[in-house]
Amino acid sequence: MADPATGRLSAKRALVSGGASGFGAGIVRRFIAEGARVAILDRSGDAAAALAAELGENALAVTADIGARVDVDAAADTVLKAFGGLDILVNNAGIGQTPQPMEGLDEDLFDRIFTVNAKSVYLTARAFLPAMKAGGGGAILNVASTGAVRPRPGLTWYNASKGWMVTATRAMAIELAPAGIRVNAINPVAGETPLLSTFMGEDSDEARARMVASIPLGRLSTPADMAAAATFLCSDEAAMVTGIALEVDGGRCI
Repeated sequence: MADPATGRLSAKRALVSGGASGFGAGIVRRFIAEGARVAILDRSGDAAAALAAELGENALAVTADIGARVDVDAAADTVLKAFGGLDILVNNAGIGQTPQPMEGLDEDLFDRIFTVNAKSVYLTARAFLPAMKAGGGGAILNVASTGAVRPRPGLTWYNASKGWMVTATRAMAIELAPAGIRVNAINPVAGETPLLSTFMGEDSDEARARMVASIPLGRLSTPADMAAAATFLCSDEAAMVTGIALEVDGGRCI
């Protein structure tokens, strides 16, 4: 484990949306181990508070619906007052769908998918970019999906929302480069998170075996896998990297 005083993110101030579980929690844990102070923004305030209590004084729990502007603005006020600024913004919060014909998806769920997976990136940009620009730069990481570049049937609207995120990442990178803000994405393959059973439509040994068989390295991803990629892309080691969508997928997209 890294020494927080000399870690790759030492003295950095970060926010991770959807940070109380799954990939988000893995990123939060690694960022704190690498020396960052981290705001854990999650719709589940209890889960965020429990993780913050476990991780200690460098973790701050913030309750918010990432798709609601009033919540995001209030969260920004809380975080910026507590930290005095922000160096790293991780847009990790996401929602999935069960496999089904594209014309059968409920309209309310369609709206929620695009609110959480797409509009939230706009809302966090509105809320945090002024402070990041005033601070002289930083890094933004968007958690997209292999579905953005190699979509599977039955997940059309989820795939489309993550494709939007990849395009937004590239556009944001171009616009924010003069401000010293790097913007990248990661494309995770299916992993051991609460969303797994949603994407499979069921959680059974057979469904998991089919999913694993589609990944050349022969296993599902883990929060630690995403945390490692996120740490690199948000650290000064990636100072010349912007506008990419890094596939963390065990070869799924080859």
